[in-house]
Amino acid sequence: MPKGLTDLSRVSRPLEHANGLPNAHYTDASVYAEECAALMFSTWAGLDVAADVPEPGDAKPIDFLGQPLLLVRDRARQVRVFQNICRHRGMVLVSEPRRIEGALRCPYHSWCYKLSGELVSTPHVGGPGHNTHAAMDRDTLGLIEVRSHIWRDVVWINLSGDAPPFEEVHGDLMARWAEMEHPLFHGGSDSRFTLAVRGNWKLAVENYCESYHLPWIHPGLNSYSRLQDHYHIEAPGAYSGQGTLLYRQLTGADGQPFPDFADLSDRWDTGGEYIAVYPNVLLAAHRDHAYAMILLPRGPDRTLEHTHLYYAQPDTDAELRERNRTLWQGVLEEDIFVIEGMQRGRHATGFDGGRFSPAMDGPTHCFHDWVAKRLSAYRDQAQ
Repeated sequence: MPKGLTDLSRVSRPLEHANGLPNAHYTDASVYAEECAALMFSTWAGLDVAADVPEPGDAKPIDFLGQPLLLVRDRARQVRVFQNICRHRGMVLVSEPRRIEGALRCPYHSWCYKLSGELVSTPHVGGPGHNTHAAMDRDTLGLIEVRSHIWRDVVWINLSGDAPPFEEVHGDLMARWAEMEHPLFHGGSDSRFTLAVRGNWKLAVENYCESYHLPWIHPGLNSYSRLQDHYHIEAPGAYSGQGTLLYRQLTGADGQPFPDFADLSDRWDTGGEYIAVYPNVLLAAHRDHAYAMILLPRGPDRTLEHTHLYYAQPDTDAELRERNRTLWQGVLEEDIFVIEGMQRGRHATGFDGGRFSPAMDGPTHCFHDWVAKRLSAYRDQAQ
């Protein structure tokens, strides 16, 4: 078998007979590179949230799987994603998040770009004092824009540029949460946190998909939202996760919860849903708040989990927001133990990918099956 390839034939078997992904998918650099191309670059992957560039001129550099990208909000308030390089010599344009007051200027030779990407200035390109040259067509040398789409404030990108439209790929989930299509207001600086995990990004997805681990890893959460109160969510080829029939709202000192999103059906009165949108975005929806977690891999065995909390109104109780952030950060920190433990376990030479509980692991197998099928199709095309 060629280097970097793995046997995926047992992964897409029926749930009762399937094995999980082989160890190399969590430990091997060549398989990691293959997955980046097949699972991240050619799909709609999560990059960041629009709330991180709230005002025109805001720019944030992001290293996405080794690709230098730049998230900006242009003068027309449109959020855009560009390759964070000058078209002259490939110099990185922005090294730290900041506000761009005028043009976006390359620090090397001072070529300047509008925030909408157009090249507008090329000082001395034709020689000292000559800022134009017949061979330099500015119209063809603007910033390289990355295809992007915003849904639930997540900035989704398709680096390859050839994925079907976002609404086509995720139309089923958008319909499932159609009554949640309200403005989402980011809670601000007290409503975001990042966790660094010494584990492969897929393990975070796999763990998020299922409720099987709740009694042992999240005893506090399980005390009021019990294992038996959860149900599976499975949409092969797109997403999977879990829902609860018993979501408990937080209340403040005055006994009031966060304001609800408007016009919700009865199922959201005491329900919540937690969905992993393939490949790397973990979403939650409740009657009074939502969150988005974006997983940014940092190699086969390192992941950054960026979590953002949202509310139905722009002004909510600060003390209650802080309690909510503390609650969810605590829950997600409890998961680090198992993600890192599974990562260490993937170095065991005798491990065959593991087996799935036919009753409890359907959402996780759904994700493994998606990985295996996309990788197999990618390998077929590469031959």
